[in-house]
Amino acid sequence: MNLLTGTVLNGSNNVFEVETISQEDNVASVRACTLKSKRLKSDKKYYNPLAPGDIVEIEVDKLEDKKGQIVNLLPRKNTFVRWNVKGRAPQLLACNLDYILLITTPEEPDFRPRFIDRALAQAEKQQIEPVIIVNKCDLPMAQDKDFLTRINIWQEIGYKVMKVSARTGEGFVELSELILNKLCALVGQSGVGKSSMINVLDNSVVLKTGSLSKKYGKGSHTTTKGSLLHIKLNEALTGGIHGSVASIIDTPGVRRFVLDDIPYEDLALYFREMAPFVGKCDFGMSCTHTCEPGCKILEAVESKIISEERFDSWKKISQEIKTGSWSD
Repeated sequence: MNLLTGTVLNGSNNVFEVETISQEDNVASVRACTLKSKRLKSDKKYYNPLAPGDIVEIEVDKLEDKKGQIVNLLPRKNTFVRWNVKGRAPQLLACNLDYILLITTPEEPDFRPRFIDRALAQAEKQQIEPVIIVNKCDLPMAQDKDFLTRINIWQEIGYKVMKVSARTGEGFVELSELILNKLCALVGQSGVGKSSMINVLDNSVVLKTGSLSKKYGKGSHTTTKGSLLHIKLNEALTGGIHGSVASIIDTPGVRRFVLDDIPYEDLALYFREMAPFVGKCDFGMSCTHTCEPGCKILEAVESKIISEERFDSWKKISQEIKTGSWSD
């Protein structure tokens, strides 16, 4: 059987667009592919069997060259997932990433640090390097004291934070340097401006953008399914260098990011500043880090090694996991 190796660009209803590169002339071809069998070999049952960034082997259709069948899934370097509440299964958002870009805003929609904290925990679980991107940094709330405090906390515990504005272009030179020749996924709530950011990075790509819902102040879903885009970076961002490229997975905006495969009692392991203290309390791994004497995490909060803001976020997310009741 003559198989081609390709990359999943997007998919829905078990039909996937797979990109293959010809070894002879280095020309890309995209084929609409279906699964040869109903299930691919995987160590976990997902809501969706494949995601943008997956590497697969396909068998080209004998009658139609632009179609094929997916016969194998190659081992993944990593996966970024969330729990799909309606589907009651983990949902693959992107695979084989170099970075996960977590997009937030100071306002329009409202700043939601706990959304980012959940996504950071999931990235730590999946061992993917996260970068926090603050879009709309030109808005007045970007100078708000509480907002700046929370941004500084993420930086102090070692996360890279970048401030950009899709409206003014601020910060996009540095962002283009980060993603050059990398595969990254954009993750954020609806309305944070993921599509607008891509339109700035590559002005030859025009993605539909949505306005905020006036009633709720929440974004409308303009990206309905995750897609891997190969973008040619705007030469104005690369110092005039022609041919600079990046690969970006634009994921659908989500209002609730629900964690997958992180028990509430293990959550502290995925809070970067709390992890070193886990297991060192007087009650060992049995410590709940809420009221016990000799709790090293509580002592670290008291001495301001762990910020009260992040500790409070950890408590709330732990409760969400424990009760299964998730807020926006």
